[in-house]
Amino acid sequence: MIRPLFKLLRPWLALLNGVAATAGCLLHPTSVEAISLVAAFCGVTLLAAGGSALNQVLERDLDRLMERTRQRPLAQGELTPPAAAAIGAAVILAGLVLLASMGGLLPALLGLTALAWYLAVYTPLKRRTPLALAIGAVCGALPPLIGWCVAGGNPTDYRAVLLAGLLYIWQVPHFWLLQRRHEDDYRRAGIPLFGKEGQNLAAFLRLWIIALIAGSALLPAFGIIDHHIAFWYAAFPVPLIFISVFRFESALFPYLNLFPLMVTIILFAQK
Repeated sequence: MIRPLFKLLRPWLALLNGVAATAGCLLHPTSVEAISLVAAFCGVTLLAAGGSALNQVLERDLDRLMERTRQRPLAQGELTPPAAAAIGAAVILAGLVLLASMGGLLPALLGLTALAWYLAVYTPLKRRTPLALAIGAVCGALPPLIGWCVAGGNPTDYRAVLLAGLLYIWQVPHFWLLQRRHEDDYRRAGIPLFGKEGQNLAAFLRLWIIALIAGSALLPAFGIIDHHIAFWYAAFPVPLIFISVFRFESALFPYLNLFPLMVTIILFAQK
């Protein structure tokens, strides 16, 4: 039962969302208690894991068609849709309770908003338009705002909004690269892809990478990353420029995976 649960909840992806929430919590200028960091991390991780379960319930027909996803528990018949939905709902409820108990109603509402956007907007749009990713990336930008609110911040504060915007920009090239890696799978499932046979994707991918590099530079420019640690922060965008210029695409995807963790480590180091 552990293996199907692991595949249903996709903990590695969920943990990435928890890391982004922790970054938002660390961003708050006041001293943040360890329990708030744990609540932001665990609460958002649980929401992302529960959202993964509900997403698999909704997309079980597509999962059966794709090589990358056909081993998932619903596609394999290891779990029934009602059982997977119940597990997902229970995990989401635990995350909401944790966020509400430590940060109040606002972080929990933001978490619900992210889930609703992911399941009710992005998931159905993915079957209809190649622009679904740019629309759906909104939900992936909300974890830093949730963490910021758990720490007691206002979600409209420019620092939190800037970090959320940076996470939004990061998601698009990250998932476009994933799409390119599994292009045949997506076509087999009938999911529309951006560009015909990969056309135009490379140019747009470079534009988003440039935007990510420029957005990364705004954090020290606005004092969000302290100047005394900005040198270490530059360890991310500088290699990214090199990788992009020389088109080392095989290195680009794993390197982009490190971005939320890198920002979180830098914010932790300057706290």
